Amino acid sequence: MNVDLFGDEIIKDVLLRDKYIEPPFTRLDAVSGSWQKRKNLWKQKGIKSEVGRQSELTALNGFNNNSNYESRDTYTGTSIFDPVLCELMYKWFCDEGGSILDPFAGGSVRGIVANYLGYKYTGLELRPEQVESNREQAMDILPIENQPQWYEGDSDVLLNDKWNFYFDTIFSCPPYMDLEVYSDKPDDLSTLSDYYFTLKYESIIKKSCDKLKKDGFAIFVVGDVRDKKTGFYKDLITITKIAFYKAGLKLYNEAILLENGLNTAAMRADKQFTAGKKLVKVHQNVLIFKKP
Repeated sequence: MNVDLFGDEIIKDVLLRDKYIEPPFTRLDAVSGSWQKRKNLWKQKGIKSEVGRQSELTALNGFNNNSNYESRDTYTGTSIFDPVLCELMYKWFCDEGGSILDPFAGGSVRGIVANYLGYKYTGLELRPEQVESNREQAMDILPIENQPQWYEGDSDVLLNDKWNFYFDTIFSCPPYMDLEVYSDKPDDLSTLSDYYFTLKYESIIKKSCDKLKKDGFAIFVVGDVRDKKTGFYKDLITITKIAFYKAGLKLYNEAILLENGLNTAAMRADKQFTAGKKLVKVHQNVLIFKKP
């Protein structure tokens, strides 16, 4: 045992990054060198979340003004979810080997990262081409006996089925209202008016939370969306909070995710602020609810 001059035991400090990967602060810094290094390691495993999505999706749907979280890290103009954020949320808020429900599955990242780390992922996705792409990627990266489960269909319908177990955690990133239109399906949330989006969104969240274990966490990555006509925010963050409150959950943590992409934000800032006094958005909100 090492002791100091007074005979007291010297206890080695444990760095927060050594214990938690990233410091468990309300500010999650995706711009930092440590975050980017870990992100590149995940990408080297072959995750290609943009496959299965319409080419240049974000560009076609107004990425120059305001985008959903997935769109911030892109090489092709389509959305890619951050695998490091997945890793942190799973390890911080899900029991080891626990089950994860994702009612707005989208690309492959959240599922592949979950099962790679030993969790059991269930994702619900409306578009069959995306489900097929996700499954193909997972087969290339993960052993056949350790595959995420993606189900094709409307979450509002799929969640009506009786599952024979409850999930440990919910983790998802919903459509940002009509910011990106993902398909022409009438049950696609991104095609609905704000009123019907909110009704369906609340229904899916309620049904998801009904399948969450007591004391389980539900984590949504969300951000505000501007009305394309008026320029005012639609306040998806508040809409999300109200939906979870109605579902019986309470807000437990809230974090700001600082995004990579400051260079492109800087190029837009002058024009955007001069034209409409609009601040350039370089963060998203991570809302963490708990089921009492």
